[in-house]
Amino acid sequence: MSRAPRDVLLRGLGRGVEWEFERVTFDREFSRNVVTKLLTERAEHGGWELDRVQIGPDGKRRVVLRRKIIRAVRTA
Repeated sequence: MSRAPRDVLLRGLGRGVEWEFERVTFDREFSRNVVTKLLTERAEHGGWELDRVQIGPDGKRRVVLRRKIIRAVRTA
């Protein structure tokens, strides 16, 4: 399993809401069940949710995870 640098992207879902994205790559020797367990663990303990999965012709799974970042807005 390899990990690319984290990306933070601002989307217009509402005031003060940002999404943090993380790209994770799994080699083809990881079974579907193992990948599912690893992603489930990241979701339960890190607050990540699945954004997209792409399986390349080489058999690698490229997964994009996301989680919401809510920044507190100071009120007067």
